[in-house]
Amino acid sequence: MPSAFVAGTAPTPISSLINVNQPSSNTSSSGNSSLGPNAFLQLLTTELQNQDPTQPQDPTQSVTQLAQMSALQYQQQLTNAFQGFQSTFGVMQAASLIGKQATVNTGATGANGNASTVTGTISSISVQNGQPYFTMKDASGNTISDNNGNALLFSTSEIVGIGS
Repeated sequence: MPSAFVAGTAPTPISSLINVNQPSSNTSSSGNSSLGPNAFLQLLTTELQNQDPTQPQDPTQSVTQLAQMSALQYQQQLTNAFQGFQSTFGVMQAASLIGKQATVNTGATGANGNASTVTGTISSISVQNGQPYFTMKDASGNTISDNNGNALLFSTSEIVGIGS
């Protein structure tokens, strides 16, 4: 890798690296706005390729940048591990509800304008995208289902009451 600035060559403009690892403009703006590890390494490589050998970069600056990158990577690993823990904990909490009677908000509005609820016994847990959902049985022992006969899945956040 050349470490000196070569006259007559066009350096990679930093502006071309700014949006690396970022969501495209047609996605929601709630995405992460920081540079990812690959973009950081590209910026560092470009910086080293284009530095003037008669005025070398301060070596402590590179060490500081690498330390910051390392801290960022560990923070991302910790975040991923915590998200995995949260998912597992949520599933275990939901599993402890099997056999308990629960009242859930169906999200629909009744004829009187109040939120519609369903009461039943939690019979099974299903995990989708790391989130627990459960099915319920009515007082007759039939699985609560939609108009097509498919078992309704309820989120733990829809629970408005739990009995014994």
